[in-house]
Amino acid sequence: MRNFKIPHVFIFLFWIIIICSILTYFVPSGSYERTTRSYGELTQTVVIPNSYEELPKHFSLKGVIVGEEVEGKSTPVSLLGVLTAIPKGLADSAVLVFYVFIIGAVIMLIQHTGTFNAFLFGLISKFREKPKLLFFLIYMTLFSGSSIMGIGPETIALIPVFLFLSKQLGYDRLFGLGLLNIPILLGWTSGISNPFTVQIAQIIAELPIGSGMGLRILLFAALAATGFHYLMRYGNRVKKDPSLSLMKDDKFDLEEFGSFEEVKLQKKHIIILVFFVLSYGSILYAVQNIGWGLIEMSAGFIGITIIVTKIARMTGDESMAAFTKGLGIMIIPALVVGVARGISVVLQEGMIIDTMIHHASVVLMSLPKVVAAEGMLVFQSTLNFFIPSASGQALVSMPLMTPMADLLGISRQTAVLAFILGDGLSNLIIPTNGVLMAMLGLAKIPFEKWFKLVLPLFIINVIVGAAFIAAAVLLGY
Repeated sequence: MRNFKIPHVFIFLFWIIIICSILTYFVPSGSYERTTRSYGELTQTVVIPNSYEELPKHFSLKGVIVGEEVEGKSTPVSLLGVLTAIPKGLADSAVLVFYVFIIGAVIMLIQHTGTFNAFLFGLISKFREKPKLLFFLIYMTLFSGSSIMGIGPETIALIPVFLFLSKQLGYDRLFGLGLLNIPILLGWTSGISNPFTVQIAQIIAELPIGSGMGLRILLFAALAATGFHYLMRYGNRVKKDPSLSLMKDDKFDLEEFGSFEEVKLQKKHIIILVFFVLSYGSILYAVQNIGWGLIEMSAGFIGITIIVTKIARMTGDESMAAFTKGLGIMIIPALVVGVARGISVVLQEGMIIDTMIHHASVVLMSLPKVVAAEGMLVFQSTLNFFIPSASGQALVSMPLMTPMADLLGISRQTAVLAFILGDGLSNLIIPTNGVLMAMLGLAKIPFEKWFKLVLPLFIINVIVGAAFIAAAVLLGY
């Protein structure tokens, strides 16, 4: 196990696609009926409880090779289906893939102006003797933003900055990404008012939006404390003895992101950074309050690119050289998003996701209250592997969990809590999380190194989450 190494991310994900395709031959197929419902201004497709129906499988030589559709039956994923899962996943994730490309291009363009260098060296000089204070301020800002506003994929743009900050202050590559990603993921999990998790789940569970916030604030404090303590413990160990780094042989070369040489702060740097921060904040506001999605966000970042080139007085050739270099850096991270999506494609085409959901719900119905509530956490964590989308999970699982919670005598608020914990915590470690894999690809961190770093943190916070769920049941939350 010491020399265990996960293959290249594309090979790793392709093997998962193959394994899931094989499962479609053995796991019974079935489906729930779905209906469209309106929740205020939202129109969503949700599962109808107690509507699951198992479907017979159709086997044929043609079906095994190229696939064959038969009315009233399901067909296991064919050899052709395995291969087409990747382009289908890329097509399904096209908007996110394009967004990742644009993020890389924008960050490289701003890096080329020297803006990040000028401010980073200023921060490093100011906090060199007290880096923990700087890290705490960064950590809590990201944690709060994720918990309250649901920030996530948009932070990909900050990876080069965090890696450089980590390197300059004597830490390793894993610490740099962890300082960005751990507060984002754990803040997402605490979900004080996360519109992509708790708000959707509460709408479906017919609960007032924002209700039950008291317990989630306590959860916020608990996860923030465990995450920061764990990250700094690792960072302090690495800074004291670099040989204890999980990536001790890493040269920590950041040349692909451009020059990180010390730059004297100029007026144009201040204008560019202020403009970028205000524009970034405006995009986040539009996501939360106007309903912007990834397409509009991508357009916003393209607009930022145009304005920055004017402020920096860059020539067309100079700006496009930096822009295309950023696109090149993001090729693997962007494509990883689509390849990971291919896993969901084969499970949906093989019609076995609903079967897993149905049998899990049957088991949970037979358990005592507290155990069943903890089972909801396990169920949501497992479901996140197959449907790594918080809102997608909510639309599938919450219509089932809501009546199940009623029958078990568990509050719907507790079901929502189990949902956000199951979705959020598993995002730390699942390889089907396209955004996580994209971040690892950009940061040049092998998945097994990241997994080894966060696995103890994941276990600690699962225990914390389970304790909160048990308390929720016993207190009638």
